[in-house]
Amino acid sequence: MKLLLTSAGISNQSIRNALIVLLGKPIAEANALFIPTAVYGIPNGGDILRRVICGTLGDPFCELGWKSLSLFELTTLPSLKKEFWLSTLNETDALLVGGGDCQYLTYWMKQSGVADLLPSLLQKVVYVGLSAGSMIMTSHGSTFGNHTLPAESAKSLGLIDFAIHPHLDYPTFPQNSMANIEKLAATLPMPSYAIDDQTAIKVVDGVVEVISEGNWKLITP
Repeated sequence: MKLLLTSAGISNQSIRNALIVLLGKPIAEANALFIPTAVYGIPNGGDILRRVICGTLGDPFCELGWKSLSLFELTTLPSLKKEFWLSTLNETDALLVGGGDCQYLTYWMKQSGVADLLPSLLQKVVYVGLSAGSMIMTSHGSTFGNHTLPAESAKSLGLIDFAIHPHLDYPTFPQNSMANIEKLAATLPMPSYAIDDQTAIKVVDGVVEVISEGNWKLITP
């Protein structure tokens, strides 16, 4: 399993280099699929999606110079024949999973059937998460509640046994101070990584490495 779990995308050269190593080829020779689903669970999601795709919001993610980039919308998959989209998924080099609402994204990962495919798919495809797209792979997720899902719906897939708290000390997110994240982490049974937007967590077959040109902290329960 090859994961690159970012707070805000490919925000610096160190994270970019890690991505290239995981791909085993230059980005310009790699095909990517972008899953935007989580963004619909936050205010102004449609406009945020547009800006992420065209590269005018935040750090590079979709607009990295991929050989090809396609949208892969989870909410459409249950109404399509599986063979219609499965080949597209299997033929990509990188799965880019965007930010937004963890609970909404987790629900559609499961409903679409993609969650069941991830353990085998990620033996050959690199998973690149951004914010919620990173958090759902861990044992702890969150929600903004802008949906009609039952409150007890899962907020993450639990494929790795730690938590990620992104956007550490981000100026417009005062709730993401180190002090607040440490208080939240103290209530969780698993280790937590508090990471800022210049940091990512690389996981390869269970081996964890922090890639950072910024600030981060491992918080143990």
